[in-house]
Amino acid sequence: MKIHEYQGKQIFSKFGVTVLENRVARTADAAATAFNELGGAIAVVKSQIHAGGRGKGTFIEKPDQHGVQLVKSAEEARQAAENMLGNRLVTIQTGSDGKKVNQVIVEAGCDIARELYLGIVLDRAAMKPVLMCSQEGGVEIEKVAHETPEKIFKEHFDPAQGLESYQVRKLCKKLGIKGKSVRSADKFMKALCRMYVDTDCSLMEINPLVVTGDGELVALDSKINFDSNAAFRHQDWEELRDLSEEEESEVRASNAGLSYVKLEGNIGCLVNGAGLAMSTMDIIKLHGGEPANFLDVGGGANADQVTEAFRIILSDPNVKAVLVNIFGGIMKCTTIAEAIVIAAKSVGFEVPLVVRLEGTEVEAGRKILEDSDVDVITATDLNDAAEKVAATLG
Repeated sequence: MKIHEYQGKQIFSKFGVTVLENRVARTADAAATAFNELGGAIAVVKSQIHAGGRGKGTFIEKPDQHGVQLVKSAEEARQAAENMLGNRLVTIQTGSDGKKVNQVIVEAGCDIARELYLGIVLDRAAMKPVLMCSQEGGVEIEKVAHETPEKIFKEHFDPAQGLESYQVRKLCKKLGIKGKSVRSADKFMKALCRMYVDTDCSLMEINPLVVTGDGELVALDSKINFDSNAAFRHQDWEELRDLSEEEESEVRASNAGLSYVKLEGNIGCLVNGAGLAMSTMDIIKLHGGEPANFLDVGGGANADQVTEAFRIILSDPNVKAVLVNIFGGIMKCTTIAEAIVIAAKSVGFEVPLVVRLEGTEVEAGRKILEDSDVDVITATDLNDAAEKVAATLG
């Protein structure tokens, strides 16, 4: 689950991580008011979308405008917000369609002495979170990692114990942080690591993290993803969701209790079990096809959920064929077969449908499909199914 920069900074403040004073604005007039309230001679207006690269991003409607703009008056803040709000911002992370900007933040200016990068992710190999820092702040960190990985410094930490002061000192030495800035870094980095664990983050990034002229560390940005599996521990997350930033079909699937991720291919997949779903996508690609989605209906899905799954898959105009791959354990093959018949009547299949059933009540499930008037291409195993569905696309 992703949240906006301004929301991340609100959480930073709760954990003692230093951020600049800012205001959220959803109209151009509100942006002008925010500039006056901040009381400085300079401010920054920043588009709020769930994507990085906003500073270099441009708007489809106004290609000469960027997603982050420096302003020196309330009128400039008003004009910058007017250029952003309601328009679609294209960055390296949005794709060519961009994302619509519904709100901006107006943030106080800052005396920047240095720009750094800081991020925390889970290192699955080490089975610990890892704090990553680089002197290459304010640039595309992916490019740094690819071209000059030696410029990224790492420290793993125990989630129960947190980051240790000696680890902060090691990082400061590599980053060239000296004097009283080391004390600021100790407080700053420890607080971030504690927040990463306590809020069940899957990703936390600050780019840039700045060192001010006074030697203090300040988060000039925030990018936070939460681990959705921990949602039951955080009832407040629902208030942070921005459904306008999420894929409509994925929201719809979530509401139906389905695990669905939209992809860019043309073969819709309906599978039970995450591992089997991944294998299905792999073997589709092996036979020259491209999966249009990941969809795991789970082991306990009922006919209504499976029917909704078909509706979601078929609502994607890119889908030119559908592959159903079910290995019945808890999930009965008869449930899938019945849902296919219901979906054929209520939704209609205008594209080829390949079905592979195996496991619990498989013979009864196959009989349901045979006795129906649904046009189904049956398959004996997964390889056969992938080969047949790819063949339907020529």
